[in-house]
Amino acid sequence: MTYLLMAYSVTWALIAIYMVVLGGKQKKLEQEIRQLEEWKAEL
Repeated sequence: MTYLLMAYSVTWALIAIYMVVLGGKQKKLEQEIRQLEEWKAEL
């Protein structure tokens, strides 16, 4: 039963880490989109 709890905990930890990584990538993409919009507005 201990192994099941460990597997469950590790799975949720990996999901949480993946969500943090995706959040960072999303922020970077939003920043790039803003830069492109500003560049387009200058034209």
